[in-house]
Amino acid sequence: MAHPTDHTPTRAPAGAGDDVSRRLLDSAAVLSYDPAVEIDWDAPLPPGHYGLNPEWSTLYGTALWAEMTEEQRVTLTRHEVGSIMTTGIWFEMILQQMVLRDQYLKDPAGAEFRFALTEIADECRHSIMFARACEKMGVPRYRPNRLVAHAGRAYKSLARGELAYGGILVAEEVLDVMQRDWMRGENVLDIVRGTSRIHVVEESRHMKFARQEIRERLRGAGALRRRNAAFGIAAGAYVIVTSMVHPSVYRAAGLDVERALAEVRASEHRRAMLRTSSRHLMAFLAENGLLTGAAARIYRRIHML
Repeated sequence: MAHPTDHTPTRAPAGAGDDVSRRLLDSAAVLSYDPAVEIDWDAPLPPGHYGLNPEWSTLYGTALWAEMTEEQRVTLTRHEVGSIMTTGIWFEMILQQMVLRDQYLKDPAGAEFRFALTEIADECRHSIMFARACEKMGVPRYRPNRLVAHAGRAYKSLARGELAYGGILVAEEVLDVMQRDWMRGENVLDIVRGTSRIHVVEESRHMKFARQEIRERLRGAGALRRRNAAFGIAAGAYVIVTSMVHPSVYRAAGLDVERALAEVRASEHRRAMLRTSSRHLMAFLAENGLLTGAAARIYRRIHML
């Protein structure tokens, strides 16, 4: 029998979270991709193919879209998807730091720890993949403005537990719905279809992990903690969604930037697409007490609700 002062470490019994992580690790062992070999990076880009399904363009359905030439539409969608990809790289760098910090000093033999590092490895490959796709399309680096960049730096440094994983889930859920359409778009560039397919498959595991982490962290949480988390996640969503498409994409397509932004803000089609991409996310947040009145007001302001 061990002496009462014996400091031999003990391992906590596996719970529901560890069971989920084990299943995700099994999935990762079977369904993971190396973009360096899965994507034909040397294939030429067909001149008439879009960067994303036209319906997902921020200007689709507006008067300005009707006035644009087909070449302008193709150029715009390539720059829009490039902006979304570079925003994705920015947030994946935030995500990796939050996940790595969350796993600091946790049991390395635990399935949660191993899957968290597997997710970080996935995100590294995704960022390189998106960077190569943007280079191939000739899209510049669209960076968030200084205020948003500072907000992201603060979020990654301060967000913990359900707030960190909630921010991760927001970014992944919204992009997932878009990319499921892009990967099936017959008139979408193969390079976008291929990167979307890889991202959708691997991010589905990341979303399951984030949902489970949120449930675990909120088990037994009081109303105040849930309200604070709900507001913080909604604030993060506001920054992410409003930063996805950089205003300079309209200039790249030869458009008047101010007019384009005005038409995007007034576009009911754009609002409907954002609500569609957020439907499952809103249901999950509501189920877990994270869709409070204050949070809902933020989501409605950015048309996610």
